[in-house]
Amino acid sequence: MIDRYILLAEDNPNDAELTIAALKESQMVSPIVRVADGAEALDFLYRRGAYAARSEGPPALILLDLKMPKVDGLEVLTTIKKDPDLHVIPVVMLTSSREEADLTRSYKRGANAYVVKPVDFDEFMRAVRDIGLFWGLVNEPSPLPRKTPGSGFPGAVPEV
Repeated sequence: MIDRYILLAEDNPNDAELTIAALKESQMVSPIVRVADGAEALDFLYRRGAYAARSEGPPALILLDLKMPKVDGLEVLTTIKKDPDLHVIPVVMLTSSREEADLTRSYKRGANAYVVKPVDFDEFMRAVRDIGLFWGLVNEPSPLPRKTPGSGFPGAVPEV
């Protein structure tokens, strides 16, 4: 069973590959699990479909693309932040959208950070490395118990 890992929800295979490479360069020791769209992210978090038998607990961090097929990132974010079992997981929106409306909606729905993917390769790598360093090494995770819905973990804390 993996203790601490990052869930990357990214539909663009090139962006996913670059993100994973940049996180590895940041000395992240946490494994990275990638899902390709919002529906798959929710299936993973709620242990449905192909992920029904997974043994991992909840991720330590979720990197969430905004504009994905099937279920968009805002809907995934809303679901996570309304769930008393998942709401303490940090969610970083990692998106190409610079639209103020997307930024505002993301923060209103509980995003912990909003990072616009730089177009330049070196800037992209640096931005993702910085995310990995901050959330993986600098940030202290919430002391509130976390569980994956349906896992039977005692001590879930309701929203405050």
